[in-house]
Amino acid sequence: MKLAENKATLSFSNGSPSVDLPVYGGSIGPDVIDIRKLYAQTGMFTYDPGFLSTASCQSAITYIDGDKGELLYRGYPIEQLATQCDYLDTCYLLLKGDLPKEKVRKDFHKLVINHSMVNEQMHFFMRGFRRDAHPMAVLTGLVGALSAFYHDSTDINNPEHRDVAAIRLIAKMPTLVAMAYKYGVGQPYMYPRNDLSYAGNFLRMMFGTPCEEYVVSPVLERALDRIFILHADHEQNASTSTVRLCGSSGTNPFAAIAAGVACLWGPAHGGANEACLNMLEDIQRQGGVAKVGQFMEQVKDKNSGVKLMGFGHRVYKNYDPRAKLMQETCNEVLAELGLENDPLFKLAKELERIALEDDYFVQRKLYPNVDFYSGIVQRAIGIPVNLFTGVFTLARTVGWIAQLNEMISDAEYKIGRPRQLYVGANARNVKPVSER
Repeated sequence: MKLAENKATLSFSNGSPSVDLPVYGGSIGPDVIDIRKLYAQTGMFTYDPGFLSTASCQSAITYIDGDKGELLYRGYPIEQLATQCDYLDTCYLLLKGDLPKEKVRKDFHKLVINHSMVNEQMHFFMRGFRRDAHPMAVLTGLVGALSAFYHDSTDINNPEHRDVAAIRLIAKMPTLVAMAYKYGVGQPYMYPRNDLSYAGNFLRMMFGTPCEEYVVSPVLERALDRIFILHADHEQNASTSTVRLCGSSGTNPFAAIAAGVACLWGPAHGGANEACLNMLEDIQRQGGVAKVGQFMEQVKDKNSGVKLMGFGHRVYKNYDPRAKLMQETCNEVLAELGLENDPLFKLAKELERIALEDDYFVQRKLYPNVDFYSGIVQRAIGIPVNLFTGVFTLARTVGWIAQLNEMISDAEYKIGRPRQLYVGANARNVKPVSER
């Protein structure tokens, strides 16, 4: 960051002396006002619930312009990465800062794929969970437990340990997600194969059985790979901020990523595509396509309490750039699987049509977002709804790691310690029980 030409002057209506605050500019995006010395100069904190106007760090990884509908990974538009690169290329980019050349790319792909097996003891660890446990509950435990199985790479201040932990997490996350699924349905685990792609391996571990050879569909493989790319990172969102905050204490990388997994589980964050599919299934039970119009009218009625899931976005005030890419993939997958006439998917297309044509939704820019389409794609592939957030976790792991490593390497990083506006009781004395 660089010091901007202008500065911010904070003045007070009570006659207190004004305070000059430095202003810093990034390469693109809004400038920031440096308030680090505000308390020392004024005895006051800023108040910003949800940190909606607070930059907690400087970062060179991901940039979002919500008004333009722009998403950049290390400066590269998401549209180009999703159509010209694969997920492991994107992983290398997020971790290292640029796209790999041919030899480096080949070596990196081999390194990740060759570390996709997990310690055999993880199988016994799994048995402690109930079979009907939510996959995200299982996954939170599995990721946190990695530090017990791979304790030779847990020093977050050691660059070599961080590199080893990064590869292990990226490589083993598909295996863990597939294990959580197989455990829940009572099927045997499928070991990964080094001759398959990252996405292809995940498909086989999810849907293959020892009974017969599993043939990976190139269309589904590309679709899953695109889902991974589009969800790889998304700036300082709730789970990423959680990983940074957790890692700022010096805890090991596996524990910090487990904290991100737990945060992502929330329905307002990673559970959004699960909530979207649940909404579609509710409409289907109420009458299907014939009831879509009635449902959308209820959405318009503020008193109805009916919410439209999978449309609009907190950051993107225009169209979510990931949604158009996912829409193309959605159509390809439905065509490949012959599901264009599936009742639930026909219902989803009708919902999409109304949202794109009705003035109420158009004026409010409530366009379909990436969660709407990715949920449909995952259901079509055969991924159960309660595992959608697990797939999101798999994809976002590399972003969390890149953000964590960036924070640790930042000379300005400190343990996170948000402040508060205290509104509780003033100091008081404890009275004897008889006088309370």
